[in-house]
Amino acid sequence: MKDTDIKRLLYTHLLCIFSIILSVFIPSLFLENFSILETHLTWLCICSGFVTAVNLVLYLAVKPNTSSKRSSLSHKVTRFLKCCVYFLMSCFSFHVIFVLYGAPLIELALETFLFAVILSTFTTVPCLCLLGPNLKAWLRVFSRNGVSSIWENSLQMTTISSFVGAWLGALPIPLDWERPWQVWPISCTLGATFGYVAGLVISPLWIYWNRKQLTYKNN
Repeated sequence: MKDTDIKRLLYTHLLCIFSIILSVFIPSLFLENFSILETHLTWLCICSGFVTAVNLVLYLAVKPNTSSKRSSLSHKVTRFLKCCVYFLMSCFSFHVIFVLYGAPLIELALETFLFAVILSTFTTVPCLCLLGPNLKAWLRVFSRNGVSSIWENSLQMTTISSFVGAWLGALPIPLDWERPWQVWPISCTLGATFGYVAGLVISPLWIYWNRKQLTYKNN
């Protein structure tokens, strides 16, 4: 494992964090009365778009899992369409899970679905960018000792931290503090966002700290 690989991972993660910061400040220049709390659904859409776009550009530029095989145009189009289907399936699956765990079924359906979209953006999109629409590769990466690179190690940590953040964000909702951020699903989306950012920051540092102990099958 080279230090340059870890630096490249760190810079990639910093740009992902920067995309979230941009999603907070840039819309306020063009949209009147824009804020994360007051126009939360708008921010969710913008944040999802920013993070997805940056992930796509970064992984195309960095190419952490470069294949030696050249793909035809039809193969690339098919792969892209499969990725879109996987992302939509992820959104709908999360939406169903949220409803099963107590989210409003009809009253706040749009809010619940956009929460599913932003969580899919933090978890499914990086998986699709790094591993593609390959369920076997996903299962391998998230199994014990299944990672084969620092990118997959980082993917594990950022995905798990996003889920943990979303779960922790749900804890204040039933409390009677009567804060505006307790309205469904603001605290959950903010928790997922903070969890995602925490994973982006912690994973390169953890990998660097444990670089001498980490070994990968393809190395």
